Amino acid sequence: MSTRAAQFQATVRRREPLSDHLVRLVLDGLDGFTSTGVPDEWVGLVVPGQFQSRYYTVRDFTGGELTLDVVVHDVGLVTEWAMRDCVGDTVTITEAKSSFAPPAGATWLMLVGDLTAMPAMARIVETRPDLTTYVIAEVPDDLAGYLPEGPDVTWLSPPSHGQSALAEVVEGIEWPAGEGYFWMAGESAQMRAIRKHLMREVGLPTSHYDVMGYWRATAGRQPRAVDPGPLWRAGKAAGKSDEQIWAEYDAAREASDG
Repeated sequence: MSTRAAQFQATVRRREPLSDHLVRLVLDGLDGFTSTGVPDEWVGLVVPGQFQSRYYTVRDFTGGELTLDVVVHDVGLVTEWAMRDCVGDTVTITEAKSSFAPPAGATWLMLVGDLTAMPAMARIVETRPDLTTYVIAEVPDDLAGYLPEGPDVTWLSPPSHGQSALAEVVEGIEWPAGEGYFWMAGESAQMRAIRKHLMREVGLPTSHYDVMGYWRATAGRQPRAVDPGPLWRAGKAAGKSDEQIWAEYDAAREASDG
């Protein structure tokens, strides 16, 4: 049985720079594409002249239009294309996957991430106004107007270009009382350190957090070079623990970047 993800052709209809490092692309023509309805869903994107996909969070899917807010950096499969006038280009999108799943009893959300996590955090805030939400955002640009109103937001600057210090930040968090859900995305090494901290020091059940590496500092920002969805499903089917699955995910990312 084939495990190849479904693919859809789309056309870039609008392109809008949101900041020095963030570009919004609005696509349509996605016949047959279905959203998961989960706010951190991601899709694979294959741009003209390339055959490899890079994975991006869906900022919005309304009225047949898919909005992707793409981080642009020094080099990369998508960066050079997204930095030019790409309106009218045809791209390939893969089926949407997602992982955001707060427990039924959650009363608060803690969202932590760098620039690559901003689209997901914005959509989570937008779709879950019922929960008290705290956001810690490590970004190089002024994005004060990017997030919907409502959450308690702490803005941080990256320690240097292409680096992150979010693991240290998370270690200093004062956790809200009651049951909640921690969601985080960013640089892979930082995410590995945070997963260990959550499991060993904080003692959060694995059902109460979701932490994923989107890029590697040593190899440049290539969001989601490995789709975690198939690894997660295969690991669960094989009876592996969450820690084993995430270790395999991190190893797969390192191999793909090498």
